[in-house]
Amino acid sequence: MAEGGRLAGRCAIVTGASSGIGAATARLLADEGAAVGLVARREAELRRVAAGLDRALVLPADVSDVGQVLGALDSAEAALGPVDIVVNCAGVIGPTPLAELTPELFDRTLAINLSGVFYLSREAGLRMRARHGGHIVTVASDLAATAMPGYVDYSASKAGLVGLTRGLAVELAPTVLVNAVAPGPVDTPMMDHELAADPDPQAAREATMRRVPLQRIAGPAEVARAILFLLTDASYTTGAVLALDGGVTALSRLSGDAT
Repeated sequence: MAEGGRLAGRCAIVTGASSGIGAATARLLADEGAAVGLVARREAELRRVAAGLDRALVLPADVSDVGQVLGALDSAEAALGPVDIVVNCAGVIGPTPLAELTPELFDRTLAINLSGVFYLSREAGLRMRARHGGHIVTVASDLAATAMPGYVDYSASKAGLVGLTRGLAVELAPTVLVNAVAPGPVDTPMMDHELAADPDPQAAREATMRRVPLQRIAGPAEVARAILFLLTDASYTTGAVLALDGGVTALSRLSGDAT
């Protein structure tokens, strides 16, 4: 554990910790002194992330399964101590055209992206409130406020996540702070999966950059640093959604594409 880190003595759970934003966040929290429980379905990838961390616990679990989620929370607290930080990074994304978006696919997206966040945040949040302190951060998306073809289920889940974040913030105040970050395009394996669905993935990547006012795609570490800000320096912030989209939603609003 890093001595003197901003999160020294604290215990965190990070979902979706096997890659992308989740892995970057887990590494940063550990660098800042936190003990970290790593949650995802892919155990081998979790072990790879954990190998470089001090006081990291691998917790294979499907966040859409409430029993597995609560079991992971109990295991983390038994091994590492009371959890006072939860970062919900686990998620799935299409694209899936509406004609191919079956009820089963829609339900699966919401189960992972929204219900799974509720399961962990509700139980951990109630425990934090009983202990008089804690932080919860959710990872939403620019597509909570905008829309693109092929992302009906994803947009619905992330818009719901913004509402969930605000509801939890009000319920758990004043001792537990609950906020969200809303990234735009981020260079992760999940984004690679999205682009691979395009006939020309490189052209799709370039088109993605062109729609971002900052003209680039974010790195996972940039999102992790924003999450750390909410956990350390944003002491008068709860129920907020921090846009990390390079100006995508600002441009959409200016052009009348979003309200």
